[in-house]
Amino acid sequence: MDDRDWLAERFEAHRPHLRAVAYHMLGSGAEADDAVQEAWLRLSRTDPAGLGNLGGWLTTVVARVCLDLLRARGARREQPLDDDLAGRPGNGDGTGPEDQALLAEGVGAALLVVLDTLGPAERLAFVLHDLFAVPFDEVAAVLGRSPAAARQLASRARRRVQGAAPGPAADRARQRAVVDAFLAAAREGDFEALLALLDPDVVVRADASRVVRGARAVAGQALSFAGRARVASPALVDGVPGLVVGPQGRPRIVLAFSFRGARILELEVIADPARLAGLDLAAVDG
Repeated sequence: MDDRDWLAERFEAHRPHLRAVAYHMLGSGAEADDAVQEAWLRLSRTDPAGLGNLGGWLTTVVARVCLDLLRARGARREQPLDDDLAGRPGNGDGTGPEDQALLAEGVGAALLVVLDTLGPAERLAFVLHDLFAVPFDEVAAVLGRSPAAARQLASRARRRVQGAAPGPAADRARQRAVVDAFLAAAREGDFEALLALLDPDVVVRADASRVVRGARAVAGQALSFAGRARVASPALVDGVPGLVVGPQGRPRIVLAFSFRGARILELEVIADPARLAGLDLAAVDG
């Protein structure tokens, strides 16, 4: 097998994932195929020896291609959402790998319609982070913005997708109540109370590297936070209720939350000084 055949084989292994990303982004099977093909063309002109993470590199390329297409679409005021009644890409019989990937995530026409109401940057941030677990640092690199800005974009998109009826003030008050309850349960070492506050699909990320998934695993990890919880205080983290751990308001650790309804969907533990410096933090009464 020569180098090009080897590269093509590796690309084909990533194709279902890349097409799923592109279809979420664009809502068009034809445009998704074009974006994936463009990624192959760019890969074929690149030295693969310099790519430490081929899957991550390809996802970034596809995301950038899709972002350009979305921006161009906005300028033309086009709506290319497929009319496939099942809301799926491919041949429509539901048997292809892309179809199966999308079905597994509960993707249908209704979600694609909602995604199509988002701005290009919001859509990219939500799709990459919330649907494909791409860390905010990588999302930010695609968008050319800070991780904090990427997090805000995803948060706004998430509220739109979830169809949250309450206004921003009511939404923030509800989220603050969840964070306060989480802090109290962590301080008291109350596993069951923690479990009740967590979405079944909750994810904890530590500086975009270590990942813990699932409500019971996350609740168990939160119990180890009890000591630090005693010196934690509520704060707005990029405009969203969260927690700051540090003496006299000087953050050593920040806990940034994302929510699904009245439960915690994601908890990001940020301790890296460079990342802390880029956060928009505002103290609240606690």
